[in-house]
Amino acid sequence: MKVGIIGGAGMTGGELLRVVLNHPEVDIAYVHSRSQVGKPLHAVHKDLYGESDITFTGEIGAADVVFLCLGHGESVKFLEDNSFPSSTVIIDLSQDFRLGEGIVENRSMQLGDREFIYGLPEMQKEKIKSAKNIANPGCFATAIQIALLPLADAQKLNNEVHISAITGSTGAGVKLMASTAFTWRTSNISHYKAFQHQHLLEIGQSLNQLQNGFDHKINFIPYRGNFTRGILASCYLKSDLSQEEAVKLFKDYYADAAFTRVLDGPLDLKQVVNTNRGFISIEKHDDTLLITSAIDNLLKGAVGQAVQNMNLIFGLDEKTGLNLKPMAF
Repeated sequence: MKVGIIGGAGMTGGELLRVVLNHPEVDIAYVHSRSQVGKPLHAVHKDLYGESDITFTGEIGAADVVFLCLGHGESVKFLEDNSFPSSTVIIDLSQDFRLGEGIVENRSMQLGDREFIYGLPEMQKEKIKSAKNIANPGCFATAIQIALLPLADAQKLNNEVHISAITGSTGAGVKLMASTAFTWRTSNISHYKAFQHQHLLEIGQSLNQLQNGFDHKINFIPYRGNFTRGILASCYLKSDLSQEEAVKLFKDYYADAAFTRVLDGPLDLKQVVNTNRGFISIEKHDDTLLITSAIDNLLKGAVGQAVQNMNLIFGLDEKTGLNLKPMAF
């Protein structure tokens, strides 16, 4: 498959390059950047030194699939200003096409003749296989949804949900800010966008898609962590399920999932960092069910999931190019 990457100089662009350079079924057609034209990839992504002689270009060429690694709001503008053949698959990593219009059962976003399907394989793998364009889920949204989807599918989300989740500094992107500086992050922690994080909208749509009429409050507190990558989310709610019933429900739901697993014990972030895995741990405390999930925000929360979606669309095994070992120590 010929792959084009738009916004290749950013953090998700660099991570996507690391994955597709080692994908056995991919040839990189071009890596587009408005700011780095003519420079080799390793001038920006130093971890790619010696891995490729490709240079950034300001031109757009032919490709079977194009990944949009652009900032929120920029993907729509780019597609309005640049045309691609209808046969070209577009996989957008921004939030521009994640929220469906109209009834949730027909969840999709349109731009001209292009219909974007929400690309969470754990929820709608079959729709992804026949899709032509993908709205890749957000990182927090992915971690939280894999912790709640089995309950929604079983119509067991019958109370408000409380979520505390922490993400690494790469979740803020490559642009320098005070809160991403080493001197601020190290030995520090803070919450942000309490109860109003933008990913709540796509989470709510997914839960409604599986449990029609779900209208309970989702109380989400996101935290900035003093590490570089990964998300750990703790979700809890009142439930009449026993721990054994909940574990079985989750294991049944994810029986055919390529990367999402339910552990028989506690989990930690290093089990998933540098992989496309989504790990889940379940505990019952009195009448409260606690579901903890962990993902790598740049992989399962971004480019790994995007490549997983590409594999599904082109009839490949989901794990192709994504057999990555975690950084356990």
